[in-house]
Amino acid sequence: MKDYDRIILWLDYFNSKFSRSCGRRVPTNLAVSSPTLEELVEAAKMLGYEVEAYKAKYPKRNYLESGYISIPKTKSKNAVIKEISKALAQVRGMKRQKS
Repeated sequence: MKDYDRIILWLDYFNSKFSRSCGRRVPTNLAVSSPTLEELVEAAKMLGYEVEAYKAKYPKRNYLESGYISIPKTKSKNAVIKEISKALAQVRGMKRQKS
């Protein structure tokens, strides 16, 4: 049964390797290359969201492993996507600094 109180955010929304017609939802300057589910969860938690993560296959590419997170609906989906994409870039930057 569909949960109308939560927002679903797929990894493919933030992947710079995909075009908009293939599922990317953010501009390329906010997208990251091949984000991981762990990075997406970390970015959402950094913003204070209660996160549930799932491994799944994005409907347009059922041959590739992907995943999504589910967060409580507090704002519009587009506002949350842009907010998380900026945090995802920060998480990726922190990950590079540690390496």
